[in-house]
This record gives sequence, structure tokens and C-alpha cells, in this order.
Amino acid sequence: MSNTFHDSDFPENGAFDQNGEGPAKNEQIVVGVDIGTTKVCAVVSATDEHGRVNILGVGMAESKGSNRGVVVNIDKTVGAVQKAVGEAERAAGVEVESVIIGIAGDHVQSFQSRGVITISRRNGEITQPDVQRLLEDTMHVAMPADREILHVIPQEFIVDGQDGVADPVGMSGVRLEANVHIITGLVSAAKNVYRCIEKAGFTVADIVLEPLASSFSVLHDDEKEVGTALIDVGGGTTDVAVFEDNTIRHTAVIAVAGDKVTDDIRKGLGVMREHAERLKRRFGTALIDYAGEDEMITIPGIGGRSEKSIGRSTLAQIIQPRMEEILEIAEIEIKRSGHARHLAAGAVVTGGGSLIDGTADLAADVLGMEARVGRPMGLDGGLVEEVSDPKFATAVGLVFYGMRPEVIGGEPLAGDMGQRAAAGPNAPVPGDTLVSRITGRMKAWFDEL
Repeated sequence: MSNTFHDSDFPENGAFDQNGEGPAKNEQIVVGVDIGTTKVCAVVSATDEHGRVNILGVGMAESKGSNRGVVVNIDKTVGAVQKAVGEAERAAGVEVESVIIGIAGDHVQSFQSRGVITISRRNGEITQPDVQRLLEDTMHVAMPADREILHVIPQEFIVDGQDGVADPVGMSGVRLEANVHIITGLVSAAKNVYRCIEKAGFTVADIVLEPLASSFSVLHDDEKEVGTALIDVGGGTTDVAVFEDNTIRHTAVIAVAGDKVTDDIRKGLGVMREHAERLKRRFGTALIDYAGEDEMITIPGIGGRSEKSIGRSTLAQIIQPRMEEILEIAEIEIKRSGHARHLAAGAVVTGGGSLIDGTADLAADVLGMEARVGRPMGLDGGLVEEVSDPKFATAVGLVFYGMRPEVIGGEPLAGDMGQRAAAGPNAPVPGDTLVSRITGRMKAWFDEL
């Protein structure tokens, strides 16, 4: 069996057309932008009065301005953002002003913190402002000047020594404690992402850790409850997030991902990087056993040399070791979380790297637990089929977060994203929650440039 690939087999990514007259007036528009190492994805979504999520437009552009999740070329990233969002705008028939963006990179770090406050009012009832005050207390930790807090995620609350409290509001007590998961990133990395969005002509409504965003679109609620590990294999980074009891317990970003697989193919077969990427996507398999011994692939020669044929199993022998390495490093992070034995739902592999045939089975072998490929779900209409692909997991997750940021202590953005955009980047953020204050500080980073 012989296969030959040609440039025509791989049409360039573009916006997806949508038939219709655009969003209704009562719909709330949320836009998510995923700035990845290999691509920039933009998703325009809307919710109607019944809470149904519809995808109105999708745009994608090749990214050459990022490396391992960090912006390294402002102009190239700005151009990719403008192209991706422009395509999504045209498909949706709306004008985008404000976006939610994802952040990743191996500079992201996380740790556990603990805070305690007292309730002084006479009736001892715990209110939402008390919870906000407690979460702010957990942020009083020593950190280098070049790092800033991105998220503060409550793990559990303790009321007068009684642990395991999920929501203390309305309870009575004198002493309120909390264990939280704090995620930090480099100020410079976040500033550069902000700079790109602002130069592209948009305002930033919020910034979200990418593995956290991906979890909103590809994980079932019951998986988060019984325990699961999310492994998002992107182009430049592999993001890991561990969930148990409906709470994120551990996060990590690994600087080994799909680009390394492509580099291995390029060096191993002596082909151009572009051809290596196409070989990986069309004929690649993460398990040698999946490649038939008699399957042959015809690849172009270099520098005018003639074509040559290789066995598909030869390609698999290049891919499998690197994919094993990625999953083994992810396994180390899962064990570091201390929850490896409690992940009854196994692992969910998503991102563009999970599209390699056999990735789920390889993950099950390496991790020693059940594994599946995660695809965006929970969408009700619009371009559902176009975004039902693991490579859109983060972008779709960003819009889900924009509609329900209260899942990590924020306030819904969907209703006022347009107002924020119209008011400008320096306008005060509605509400006085912890997340709004963190967002306000991050917006101040850009103002300082």
C-alpha cells in the first residue's frame, strides 16, 4: 500500500462560513483568543436567553511569533491575532472589541497557600465579602518582583476547625480558613500578550491559564468530581491539570510538545519542516503497532532529488519515543500533585498533539490509567462541527469561562464585555471581586509600558 501527499491535500486554515443574519439582540457575545506556538485561534460565541451556547464564528492563523507559549515577536503575533479575529468577525457578522485570552508557557508556576480571618460581627454569619477578604489574605505570600498572581482557586474552606466546606457563605462561625491553589506567571510574559492584543486593536477582558480554560470545554463534571488528569498537548507546550472533588488540585506547563515530534521527523527523515508537519498529521501514529508493515509513504526529495518511499512503521518509530517522553513527563507532574492514586476517571488528552492516531492508547499504557481524547462539548448550535476538534479546546474553553467565570471566583463577563470595550482599557472593572482586582492589576501592567 502506497500513499503520496501533495500540497493540495492540506488546504490552508481559514474562517468557516456561517449562514444566518448574525446574533440576536438578546444574545451576549464572548470572544476567546488562544495564542499558541503554532496557531492563533479565535472563537466568537453567544448565549441566548435560555443559556444555550452557539458558536458564531471561528478564525485561525499560523503563528510565528510565539515560542513555547511565550510571545517572542510582537509584530508577527499581532498580525496573526488580527487575521484570526478578522476571520471570526466575518463569519459571525459582528465587530469584535474585547477578547478573553489564554496564557501558558513554562514560566507558569503554581503552589498551595493557606489563609485565615476572623468573623467579628455579632451573629457570626459568613458573607461573600468575608470570603473575598480571606482569599486576599492567602495572596500575602513572598514572591519575586518579576512574578504576579494569575488565579487564586479555593480548594476547601474550614469553619471553626470543621474542614471540607465547599461554600461557607451563610454559615456561622468565628474563624474562617481556606486552602487555595495559586497560579503565577512572569509579569513580562503577560505584558507581552497584552501588548499584542492592544496593538491588534482589541481590549483584554480577562486572562486565563490555558489548561484551566481547556478543562471547561473537554471535561465532564463527573470526571472533575471523581478525579481526572487533563493533558493538553499543544505545539510548544504541554499543559497538565489535575482535578478531584470538583476542584483543580495541580497545574503545570511542560516545554516539550508537538513541535518536538515534528523536529524529530524532520531530522530523522531529512525533509523540510513543512513536510514533516504534514507527514505527522496525515500518516503519523503514536504506536508502532498501529502502522501496517506493508504501508508505504512517498515523500518529496530535497534540493531537486527524486522522491523516496518509507514504511509508515518507520514514521511511527520516530513519533512514538517522543510522545512517550511527553506523557512520561506529564506522569511525573501528576504524581507530584499527590492525587495520582485518586484519578478514577483516568486521563483526558487534548490539544493538536492528541490528533496523532493512537495517542489515547499510548497514554493509557504510559500512565497506567484509562485515557480518552478530549473534544470540545457542551455547544448547542452554530459552528459546532467546525470546533469539535481537540485543537480548539483552549479557545472554546475561554468562551465558556467568559460566560461562567464564577467557577473560579470571578464574575460573569459576557454581559459587560461590550461595555468594557466601549469604555476603554483604563475603565474600572465592574464589581469588587478578587478576580476583578487581579485583572485590574494586570491591565495596569500594560499602562506602565
